[in-house]
Amino acid sequence: MPTLILIGAPGSGKSSVGALLARKLQQEFIDTDKVIEKREGISVSQIFVDHGEEYFRDLEFNALKDSLEVDQCVLSLGGGAPISIRAQELLASIKCPVIFLDVSLATAAPRIGFNNARPLLLGNPRTQWQALLSIRRPIYEKLATVSVKVDSMREREVAAKIMEAIS
Repeated sequence: MPTLILIGAPGSGKSSVGALLARKLQQEFIDTDKVIEKREGISVSQIFVDHGEEYFRDLEFNALKDSLEVDQCVLSLGGGAPISIRAQELLASIKCPVIFLDVSLATAAPRIGFNNARPLLLGNPRTQWQALLSIRRPIYEKLATVSVKVDSMREREVAAKIMEAIS
C-alpha cells in the first residue's frame, strides 16, 4: 500500500510535489497518468482522441488499482482519477493518507499552460477548468485526510507541510 496518495486539479502540483516527497521518503514515485502512457505507448491526450474518455477512465481505474498494490510509494492520481464511484469506494477503503492539493485557477493556469492539449479543457480552458473543479472539489474534499492550500507555497513548502501532517 502506498505511503500517501496525492489528489487535486490539474496544476495543483501533484507530480512535482509527489516526486519531491518520494525522494524525501526514499520511496518510489508513481504517477498514474505516466503509468497509463507507458502501458499504452501514447499520451493521455492521444488516448482521449483515439478511444474517448470512457476508455481512458477504465485505464485510469486499472492504473489506480494496480498502484495501490505497491508498497512504500508516493502515488499521484490524475485529476479525474478519484471521480468515479468505483475509484471513490476503492480510495475510501484504504488505510493511507490521501492528500488534496487545493489550488486556485490563478495559480494553476500558468503551471499547466491552457494552450496545451488537455482533452477536458478544450474550448474555453479557464471556464472548463472551473467547471471541472466545481464538480471535483467536493469529491476531493470528501476523500482527503489532509487538505493543503498550495497557492502561496513553493513545492518544497507543500512537501514539508505534508510531511508534518503525516508524521
